[in-house]
Amino acid sequence: MFTSQTSSFQDSIDVEERDDFDSEEITGFIQKVQLNSYYTIYLYQGTRSEASAENAAWNQRRADSTTSLDDFSLTLIDSSLPSEAEPELRTYISRRLSKGALLGGMGNIATVELSIPEQAVGCYCCLLEQERSPEQPDADGNGYVICFLGGSEKGLNLFRLELDKYVQGLHSSLQTPELLNLETEVRPYLSRWYEESVMHIHRMVQLVQSNISFLLHAALSHTLVEVKNSDERTKTDVSRFIKAASLQGLSQQDTTTASLCKAISEDTQSDLIIDCSTSPPTLSNTVSNRFCDDWIQAFLNAAERCNPFLLRQILENFKLKAIQDMNSLKRFVRQAEMSHYALFRCYRFLQGCGNGDVLLQNARAEHSDLPEACSIITVLEEFLKDQSQAQA
Repeated sequence: MFTSQTSSFQDSIDVEERDDFDSEEITGFIQKVQLNSYYTIYLYQGTRSEASAENAAWNQRRADSTTSLDDFSLTLIDSSLPSEAEPELRTYISRRLSKGALLGGMGNIATVELSIPEQAVGCYCCLLEQERSPEQPDADGNGYVICFLGGSEKGLNLFRLELDKYVQGLHSSLQTPELLNLETEVRPYLSRWYEESVMHIHRMVQLVQSNISFLLHAALSHTLVEVKNSDERTKTDVSRFIKAASLQGLSQQDTTTASLCKAISEDTQSDLIIDCSTSPPTLSNTVSNRFCDDWIQAFLNAAERCNPFLLRQILENFKLKAIQDMNSLKRFVRQAEMSHYALFRCYRFLQGCGNGDVLLQNARAEHSDLPEACSIITVLEEFLKDQSQAQA
């Protein structure tokens, strides 16, 4: 069953005009502003773990950048924060660790106040624990605390999954406390966190502009998207955008419904092709509808502001509105099994929502084992087909 918290289409699409999103609590950026972003990495050592002679000597050299408590020590390895702000962050992280608020491998997002221009900023932090040696199974674990700072707490929460995945990608590079690969691998990777984890939706809107509606429709209808003549980053951005805009994972019957929708889509339409050999890219086999077209301007306005957090919230509202409409159609279909008037209401609803093709495709897949519901959906499909032919 789909769930929705969206009250109306206008509330969803006008997210940038709502007080709760335009306030500083979310972004604080009304005009076009380049957001500052920072990173910090600390070495975390449990006090009961035995340090090698090399590690002990390295720790001694870092004494001025180390915070030691009864259970652990936290030592600065690298940071892009101003020198006066980093000790403030280290104090905050130490306090969180002492309270057990940072669990290994799980990102934590909060608001911190530091001596930086933004003063209050969103902070994502994650403890990456090293594997404990068989010789010391009961020793306190060592590891690294990774911190990403930028935007707001609510803004970063919109990208929690991306941030979790990005931090995990650092595991293989964190082998020794000295981090001899700091300048060649670790620092460049940490420096790119904002571009790689937050800005991909913005890059996609900038790339395709008003053609974003075709990608939105492809995501809802499970249409495959092929990218030609582009670099790997663009291909990855397209894939991540489609995944972020799709409704997979939001249904209890996700696996079955998604596979059936894909089968229906493959039978009825070709892959969406994005050819990046031209600027702007050329899109082929494009399909959209009024529902997707209505969201174009909201995406373009947010992209013009260079506001990735607003873009992500608009994308989430787009999905929530689609879910709300799917819930409504399923309710109407159940009613139509017993009432011709309810069937008429179904038809009028599909006419008005502008997303009839996608809704019926998902409804057919979800009700594939219910003959009565399928026959109603067939009737509705024929109604809409006759209407579109008459308008043509």
